[in-house]
Amino acid sequence: MAYAEKCGKNTWRVRYPADDGTLGSISGFPTKTAAQNAADEINVDKRRGTFHDPAAGRITLAEWAVPWFDALDVGPNTTVQYESLFRNHLEPRWGQTSLSSITGIGVTTWAKKKRAEGYARSTTATMVKLLAMMLSDAADENMIIANPIRPNRRGRRRHERTIERIWTTPEKALRIALHAAALGGIWAGILVLTAAWTGARWGELLGLQRHNLNLDLGTLTIHHDTGALLEIGGHFELGPPKTAESARSVSLPPFLIALLTYLLTTHTHPFVFLTPDHGHPRRSNFSRRIMRPAADGTLRHPRHRLHLPPTEPGLTVHGLRHSHKTWMIADGIPEVAQARRLGHRVPDKIQDIYSHVAPEVETRLLTNLQHRWDTALATLTQLATHETALDTPLLQLAAA
Repeated sequence: MAYAEKCGKNTWRVRYPADDGTLGSISGFPTKTAAQNAADEINVDKRRGTFHDPAAGRITLAEWAVPWFDALDVGPNTTVQYESLFRNHLEPRWGQTSLSSITGIGVTTWAKKKRAEGYARSTTATMVKLLAMMLSDAADENMIIANPIRPNRRGRRRHERTIERIWTTPEKALRIALHAAALGGIWAGILVLTAAWTGARWGELLGLQRHNLNLDLGTLTIHHDTGALLEIGGHFELGPPKTAESARSVSLPPFLIALLTYLLTTHTHPFVFLTPDHGHPRRSNFSRRIMRPAADGTLRHPRHRLHLPPTEPGLTVHGLRHSHKTWMIADGIPEVAQARRLGHRVPDKIQDIYSHVAPEVETRLLTNLQHRWDTALATLTQLATHETALDTPLLQLAAA
C-alpha cells in the first residue's frame, strides 16, 4: 500500500509499490496530511485498476521507441516510412522529452512549424499520426494517463482545399500507353494499359507472375501472401498486397488478354512486367523516365529524344486506378462490384457481407471496358497517320 513518509525538515513524500517490485516516490508535499491524502488516492486507484505510475511517464520518447518499433506489426514499406519519419523528424524534437511532458498544444505548434519549413500538409499529418500512435500505446500500457494528442478545432482553420486526384479518359490512357511504349518499350505501354483497365496497384502489377495469369479464363490473380512486389531499401521482395481485401481475382477484357499473351512471348522470366534487361522497374525511375514524359509531354525539354505533346499533365500510375474507378461509376457498375475489383471493402459492413457480384454484372463490366478500349483505339488509329508520336509498334499490335 502507498503511505506517507517524511523526507526533509518540512517536506513529505508518498511511497508506493511500483509494478517492477521497487518503491516509487512522489515528493513535494508540505504536510503529512497532504502526503497521506495523496497516498490514499493511490490506494483507491490501485483497487480500481486506474492507477498510473508517474515514474512510468518519465521515460523518454526515444527510449519508448525501442520496444514500440519491436512490437510494430505493419507492412515492410510502412515500417521503413515510420522509422524514417521518427529518425529524421520526431527524434530530433521529441526524442529526449519524457512521455508525460509531451502536450497536445506543443505537438500542434511543432506540426505548424514543420509546414512552415516547407513540408506538405500530408507529410506533417503522418508525422503527427505516428507520434499519436506511440502515445496511444503508451497510454494503453499505463505509462501516461491519456494520449495528449486530440482533435481540436478551436482556433484552427483549413488552409488548403482538398485537391481532386487527376484521372483520365480511355483515349488519353491509350495515348499515354503509346507514349510509354515509345519511351521504354512495349512492356511499359502494356503495363500502363493493365493499370488503367484493371485498377491494379503498382506493387500488384510488379508482383504479377505467369502462374497468376489464367489467360484461358481471362483472369489475373493477386495472391494474399505474394501478391505484391515491395521495394524496400532499394531491394525487391514479394509480400502480401496492401489489405486483406486486396487479394482478389480480376477479370480481363479480351483486348488485354491478347496483349498480355503477346507480352509473355517476349521473355521467359516468371514475372510478367520486366525492363528490357529483365530487371524489375523501380517506381521512381519509371515515374521520371516514362510516366512523367508520357503524360506531361516533352515539349519543355527540347533535347529529349522524342517530341511528345502533353496528354494528361500530372497523371500518375495510381491515377490510372482512379480513372478505372471513375469509368466504372460512369458505367453504372454497382458499388460492391467496384470494391471487389479494386480490392476495397464496402463501407457498409452488412452490405459487404451479404452483397455479391452476379455473373451478369461482371459480364456488363467487361463489355463496357472492352467498348471503351475499342472506341479509344478507333479514334487514335485514325489520328496515327497525322501524329508520328502515335505511330508505335504497340498501336500496330493493338490494332492487329
